[in-house]
Amino acid sequence: MSQRGLILINTGNGKGKTTAALGVAFRAIGQGLTVSVIQFFKGKWKTGEMEAARQLGLELTPMGKGFTWESKNLEEDKELMRRAWSVASEKILSGKYDLVILDELNYVLGYGYLSVDEVIRCLQSRPSHVHVVLTGRNAPDEIISIADCVTEMRDIKHPYRRGIAAQKGIDF
Repeated sequence: MSQRGLILINTGNGKGKTTAALGVAFRAIGQGLTVSVIQFFKGKWKTGEMEAARQLGLELTPMGKGFTWESKNLEEDKELMRRAWSVASEKILSGKYDLVILDELNYVLGYGYLSVDEVIRCLQSRPSHVHVVLTGRNAPDEIISIADCVTEMRDIKHPYRRGIAAQKGIDF
């Protein structure tokens, strides 16, 4: 069997897309691989994953300022997403990293903030050893078609629907 960099997608309406991607990151670090995580929306609040990444020496770069549906300046958000993509694509193409995680990129593509074709060109041009994980709901069909592994998280039951707020250490 041959080995090469894989494209993995975690999508769907259920919880756990970022968490599963971070599990891959921890596994990769444990095997001596170089890892970078770029978070496209997260950035304005302190999360447990940011603190854990700092403690473990995981390069995690939050580049957003929260969810766009809370935004008062959509053009600024779009520019932040373009900057995040510039950083991400440079890391992917550099060959310096064995694994690059694009957290919530599927949302960015779904909102039309970035061209799906541009992302596909980057993914197809990456060095052969580079693995890439994309997370977020509604992964575009074009991205799914070039992926090696696609996992869909399905929402069956969620505490938020019963009025239970997000829990520190569980949800953030």
